[in-house]
Amino acid sequence: MENDRVVTPPRLPLGQRNDITERRSSFRTMATTVEETLARAGAGTFQKRLLGIFGFVWAVDAMQVLAVGFTAPSIAQSFGLTVPEALQTGTLFFLGMLLGASGFGKLADRIGRRRVLLVTVACDGLFGLLSVIAPSFGALLALRFLTGAAVGGTLPVDYAMMAEFLPPRSRGRWLVLLEGFWAIGTIVIALAAWIATTAGAAEAWRWLFALTAVPALIGFWLRFWVPESPMFLLRTGRAGEAKGVLDRVLATNGHPPLDDRVTVAAPPAPAALGIFSPALRRRSLLMLAVWFLVSVSYYGVFTWTPVRLANEGFGFVRGYGFVVLIALAQVPGYALAAYGVERWGRKPTLIGFLLLSSAACALFVIARDPVTIAAALLAMSFALLGTWGSLYAFTPELYPTQSRATGMGAASAMARLGGLLAPSALALLVAQSFATAVGLFAALLLLGTLAASLVDVETRAKALA
Repeated sequence: MENDRVVTPPRLPLGQRNDITERRSSFRTMATTVEETLARAGAGTFQKRLLGIFGFVWAVDAMQVLAVGFTAPSIAQSFGLTVPEALQTGTLFFLGMLLGASGFGKLADRIGRRRVLLVTVACDGLFGLLSVIAPSFGALLALRFLTGAAVGGTLPVDYAMMAEFLPPRSRGRWLVLLEGFWAIGTIVIALAAWIATTAGAAEAWRWLFALTAVPALIGFWLRFWVPESPMFLLRTGRAGEAKGVLDRVLATNGHPPLDDRVTVAAPPAPAALGIFSPALRRRSLLMLAVWFLVSVSYYGVFTWTPVRLANEGFGFVRGYGFVVLIALAQVPGYALAAYGVERWGRKPTLIGFLLLSSAACALFVIARDPVTIAAALLAMSFALLGTWGSLYAFTPELYPTQSRATGMGAASAMARLGGLLAPSALALLVAQSFATAVGLFAALLLLGTLAASLVDVETRAKALA
């Protein structure tokens, strides 16, 4: 029986045991992921600075886009054109945005987000300033096309990059906050147009284009502070650089850096990378349809509304002063979207705002008095911008890192296609009846609601692939 006894080895003193444990752990390598590290860092000072920089340029780009409607009357006066002819600047601008969104989105997935954004923001400011001194309408069209290409390349890459610096728990809210800077740009350009018109400025379009271009150059300088996306660095085999960026995020947010023994591990690469691969085709086609339908409706309303209110109006609903009120109505729309995407989810919030947008357009069609018309326009502004906020929170989360900027670029390209049609293809319909055009938008938004309801995933609080 003595041979069956278990012999317990002698127990070492506590100090020696700790020494052995430390020596063993020094040879052990621990791993973490980008998402885990961002969750540890939380949404703090680093993300606030990023939001300020991206949001500043986002507001400037909103001014560039919406300047189409505000500058058309004075461009027409300068070059002896009709307003529909002057709106060709919008057609060329949106064509540039369409090509820029698709091309620069793919390029950002290949060479990096930071490089692309530095180029696009610089071109945004440069070609915007050259637009101010355009000597002829032909030169202005060419410069608006180039400016549009730069703006189109900035918008989708901004969102892809911002998403890749945010922890999953609060990503949707912060992405809607970034989209909220669009409302700030809308308010600024509406106020500027109002002031220029009231002051009787000669060739007001030159002043408005200057207002949109100079801040872009400031945004270019601010962009040098923004590091490359750690997810992109990790995907391209630069794990050491990715860890350095994550340490910077941690330090800025008041947390200690990652331990020297910690490595940043890449998540398993998904089998399907393309946005139209079998695994992603359904959601891509549905979301691209939503982007297009929302864009036609949004730009149809906000390209033509300033022109109509400035020229004729609807009773007291007249002039750029009321356009400023319409712009202000966008702010609570974004606020509700920021709450909804985290509280109710991305998909339900998007569907709700699409339905509300369609209902607001329908209300405008049946309105017969200025009070109801004013309420419908304010409701359209509120709901459509809430829709955009929900779209921008939802879309980048549908794609893996390898194709996120491409996916956002494709979505943005579809939006620009809608914007391209709004000033030109709808001109005849708007000339016949603005109410009929808005009725068409109500129907398109209902189709968008159907498409959104068929998307096969909800991404609230989920880690990015």
